[in-house]
Amino acid sequence: MDYAPNVKILKRIRRRYKVSRKPNKLKVIPLGGLKEIGKNMTVVEYKEDIIIVDCGMTFPDEDMLGVDIVIPDISYLEKNKDKIRGIVVTHGHEDHVGAIPYVLKKLDIPVYGTRLTMGLLGNKIKEHNLSKNCLHVVDKGASIKLGVFKIDFIQASHSIPDAVSFAIHTPMGVLIFTGDFKIDYTPIDGDKMDLNRLAALGSKGVLALFADSTNVEREGYTLSESTVGETFKELFAKASDRIVVATFASNVHRIQQIISAAEENGRKVALSGRSMLNTVSVATDLNYLKVKPETFIDINEINNYEDHEICLLTTGSQGEPMSAMTRMAYGDHRKVHLVPSDTVIISASPIPGNEKTVYGVINKLTEIGVKVIYQSLADVHVSGHACQEELKLIHSLVQPKYFIPVHGEARHLKIHKNLAMKLGMDEDSIFVAENGNTIEFTSKTAKLVETSFADNVLVDGLGVGDVGNVVLRDRKHLSEDGLIVVVVTVNKDKKEVVAGPDIISRGFVYVKEHTDLMDEARAVVAKVLDDCSQKQIRDWSTIKYKIRGALKSFVFTEIKRNPMILPIIVEV
Repeated sequence: MDYAPNVKILKRIRRRYKVSRKPNKLKVIPLGGLKEIGKNMTVVEYKEDIIIVDCGMTFPDEDMLGVDIVIPDISYLEKNKDKIRGIVVTHGHEDHVGAIPYVLKKLDIPVYGTRLTMGLLGNKIKEHNLSKNCLHVVDKGASIKLGVFKIDFIQASHSIPDAVSFAIHTPMGVLIFTGDFKIDYTPIDGDKMDLNRLAALGSKGVLALFADSTNVEREGYTLSESTVGETFKELFAKASDRIVVATFASNVHRIQQIISAAEENGRKVALSGRSMLNTVSVATDLNYLKVKPETFIDINEINNYEDHEICLLTTGSQGEPMSAMTRMAYGDHRKVHLVPSDTVIISASPIPGNEKTVYGVINKLTEIGVKVIYQSLADVHVSGHACQEELKLIHSLVQPKYFIPVHGEARHLKIHKNLAMKLGMDEDSIFVAENGNTIEFTSKTAKLVETSFADNVLVDGLGVGDVGNVVLRDRKHLSEDGLIVVVVTVNKDKKEVVAGPDIISRGFVYVKEHTDLMDEARAVVAKVLDDCSQKQIRDWSTIKYKIRGALKSFVFTEIKRNPMILPIIVEV
């Protein structure tokens, strides 16, 4: 015989034993790094505990005029700041740590990472006048406890030393974040990726894998960083005069190989670019760079040596407008003047979106007559990211129940999804998410919730988040069609025009060659003012609106342009 449940008794049991109607959920919320390159940041949340994996920045798109960098939207974290137990960082590249100083200005939370990562981050923290007391060093292979989470720091290989992957132990299971990685069997520092640890975790059961997708389009394997060292040795041995090498300041392994090649060929090394100076200083102090005492010289001393004794190591491999390499190419560097006998090596590949600026610099160098060597001409760069066969190995070792491709644009994530399916993973177990989505895990299920609270935050100078869509739209408008300012001086008491209208043009037309157009524009504004006077219109906003409308119509009719029109009424 069936009995209906006694609702009152059930309520009393739930209250007494705190039984929840809903199952507890583990939430993973990417705030950056999905369908884009850079700005990597992920939130892991369970009940009253939150940890943050990485906190990076990215460079602005072409239409983000005047913007310096782009960082993740942390509004969700600000609302839940009491739950945050800390930030854990995989490595020291800007796309994983660049936003941390901006976040720390709003959230007082600790940051955990390996020794070099914290050393590089310490410089950034200092530049923002923040205390370094929030930074905590964790050894590779060690584990820390933050709230309900236990985080294992697993040794990884990348283009910067001290890179790690994370195994995050949660009440629902283990999450593995690979971070940026490649499988390098002959790394410069001898620290190979800890595949045994990943395999051991996989054998016990992994709830979800979050894996780097940057190089998923490339078949095969990524070349070892050591192959670049052999190329440098050959190039340095052949060069008869000065050598200039541009590379990423954070690529400490690459810097080591450049220094080693210089030392083998009796060259002194001078550094140019603030980030290069900072990175080399930190890496040398922490013993990640092996340099002979007499190798480094100040850039002001290069003229005291013969050209064949000099190697300049500089920033600007991405064609950044104010970088040392770009200033050399355009003849604007205060201390280095390139001549045709110089050899310039660009030891990097263009980040997607930077191709035009990089090849612009290469073209300028070619015009000077220097010998330019870049990735298309020699093996002077290898990627720090895993290709398909390496990704297949990680999937096979980890054997996750669920998979979320990260660190890549839309096509990268889709290709990585297909790669996992070819390895036998069910499509329903793979989630291609977007920034701001939530992936919810229970002990038995997982689902993607399409929430959204992850807009871009634009940094312009000292302003953080004060440049939005409206400001960008106005900047774009100004850049395309220019500005017309209409100035009218009015008697405060009589409301009569006493001077003007005067028209000032910027970025619209060259006034001296278009005096007729300017005269006609003044006549159009004068007519609007007369009409308003006759109709007893005294409201300044209405008058400005009518000036703007009439002048806009006139200009478009005459020359088919749509400048920004700014009427100004001055009372005297």
